[in-house]
Amino acid sequence: MMLDENTLRQLGDGEHPAPHDLLGAHPDASGHVVRAVRHLAASVEVIGTDPAAVPTPMEHLGQGVWAATVTGPIRPYRLRTTYGDGGSWEAEDPYRFTPTLGELDLHLWSEGRHEQVWKVLGSRLREHEGVRGATFAVWAPNARAVRIIGDFNDWVGRAHPMRSMGGSGVWELFVPGELEHSGYKYEILTDHGWVTRADPMARYTEVPPATASKVGTSRFAWSDDEWMASRAAKDVYNSPMSVYELHFGSWRPGLGYREMADALIEHLEETGFTHVEFMPLAEHPFGGSWGYQVTGYYAPTSRFGHPDDLRYLIDRLHRAGYGVLVDWVPGHFPKDEWALARFDGRALYEHPDPRRGDQPDWGTHVFDFGRPEVKNFLVANAIYWFEEFHIDGLRVDAVASMLYLDYSRKDGEWLPNVHGGREHLEAISLLQEVNATVYRRHPGIVMIAEESTSWPGVTKPTDQGGLGFGIKWNMGWMHDTLQYMAVDPMYRSHHHNDITFSFFYAFSEQFMLPISHDEVVHGKGSLLSKMPGDQWQKLASVRAYLTFMWAHPGKQLLFMGQEFGQPSEWSEARGLDWWILDQPVHRGLMSLVTQLNRVYRDTEALWLRDNEPGGFEWIDGGNSADNLVAFLRWGAEGDAVAAVVNFSGRPVEGYRIGLPSSGDWEEAVNSDAQEFGGSGVGNLGVVHAVDEPWGGRPASATITVPPLAGLILRRRAPAPDRAVEAQ
Repeated sequence: MMLDENTLRQLGDGEHPAPHDLLGAHPDASGHVVRAVRHLAASVEVIGTDPAAVPTPMEHLGQGVWAATVTGPIRPYRLRTTYGDGGSWEAEDPYRFTPTLGELDLHLWSEGRHEQVWKVLGSRLREHEGVRGATFAVWAPNARAVRIIGDFNDWVGRAHPMRSMGGSGVWELFVPGELEHSGYKYEILTDHGWVTRADPMARYTEVPPATASKVGTSRFAWSDDEWMASRAAKDVYNSPMSVYELHFGSWRPGLGYREMADALIEHLEETGFTHVEFMPLAEHPFGGSWGYQVTGYYAPTSRFGHPDDLRYLIDRLHRAGYGVLVDWVPGHFPKDEWALARFDGRALYEHPDPRRGDQPDWGTHVFDFGRPEVKNFLVANAIYWFEEFHIDGLRVDAVASMLYLDYSRKDGEWLPNVHGGREHLEAISLLQEVNATVYRRHPGIVMIAEESTSWPGVTKPTDQGGLGFGIKWNMGWMHDTLQYMAVDPMYRSHHHNDITFSFFYAFSEQFMLPISHDEVVHGKGSLLSKMPGDQWQKLASVRAYLTFMWAHPGKQLLFMGQEFGQPSEWSEARGLDWWILDQPVHRGLMSLVTQLNRVYRDTEALWLRDNEPGGFEWIDGGNSADNLVAFLRWGAEGDAVAAVVNFSGRPVEGYRIGLPSSGDWEEAVNSDAQEFGGSGVGNLGVVHAVDEPWGGRPASATITVPPLAGLILRRRAPAPDRAVEAQ
């Protein structure tokens, strides 16, 4: 078949949308015609698998395109290229291979239902038709042509144009060779010329500020089978969950994924948290975004090592008994020209209308949640983190920005839904599908929503019309209680509702109580600096507040540094103030956190009925005069814990408290204990309750509640009867 000049030019420039139709081997009347593109070559030969066979020389047709007719049946062949300096290069022909994607994969992708699409799109090392190499596949439905540039072709794209896979919008090419660790990008021919893009499905990238994707694979062998089996059988919502949130790069600067394992496990063993939550680990170009402006949704950031190094860290945490949560950001993505924005020359991943496709708060784009392929990209991404990295939960960032079409927008700046309302129906559908899918595939995991409004049913199952999350961050609790704590104790009696209001809606959702990174940055100061008074009062207030937090219904989350009272505001640009632990009062605060976590883990009443109203009961909720709250947490079979917190600056002595039973109650936590940096006021470790009714309960005790302090009392088991034992 003769090729016209325009076709030769397209092939030579790598602009032909179907290069496999013309390049490679094709039958003709004499046998097969073989075509290849070899620019600047002096000669090109077709070499068969039979060493005795004579190579077939190729003829230069123009524009770097060479052709030869090979008589007889065509077998796997290679091409030998010789250049003017006498050097020669022998290689497989990429255009002799069949597609690596099947029709079912393409159909599921187009329908938005391919739950493991990362195994199809992106780059993958593999053996194809007996040859080692890498397959590349990218979705670019608006492209006129796509070609690959990378280390393996000296970043000259005309050497590797990709083939269009029809109406799916996917482009594909198998490149033979040893390509592991090779950097690459896609060159995409748009209506306005060529653009260069990183791979949206890359699972490995260069270290920022470099932006290329990398060809990689995983060779990691997991050893957390015991953890994974126990996780699947656990009721995570009525089990202890005390979360330590950290920013990887500033926790202990200089540590990579592997180096982090020993240091982090040691700290978790000392402090007693049950889970660690990493701020986003997906690849992002700007460190100052803390990972919340993602460009590589399928690639753990290479700042800290290879993806297998992250697998190592998670595996170690699991084997040490700690759960792993990761922040996930489906709500928006940055506008970097080499990434997702206008990927193939038009709005593709983002909604084309800026009233839906732009996020004014962060200067980013918003995904087109209603497009099947985009929804598939995000649903599969959530699954990916569970299946490829064994994480135990995703904390979904900025859910409110996804739910409301008018989020941070003025009148005229947003586009109503089909019913004229402000609810983002496509984003709601996405969240429901993500949650339903990951829970179906991975029992025992948890999906957590950072949702700051009163949207109903955030943690209600999707089959009942809810969003389907497992836990919602209680942002109202965080706002109200921090506002209360900022008030001088002298005036707190006028703000008592701020500390008690959360109990009135504590069971409307399944909640987590967060003191997150957002509360200790951007001029908000550290948790310690929010407290009024001198240094002793500040530390005492933090101790009282944390005791209240751990006793309150719901899970807990504490951002790094607050466990020891970091004085300065957090910055991602530097490490924590670890040196402050040389001061006994700060070491004492961390000892209190350790004790809170130990008591929390060991006391079923603090978590077994976390999500049912019967697990909580007021003892004294209206004592604004003393700035005091007291309540019961109920476990199974009448087991109870009493919490009493004094937010005033003076001790409350002779305080009579009604209790469900008489006998000795252990002072399991006294945040004013000297070992925690307190003044040592309290009840000598034991409170004796007598059979004298008080406050509607059959027993009571008279106690001392220290200033700016919290107590957690739990029923002490009766001592064994030695006489009975002797018998």
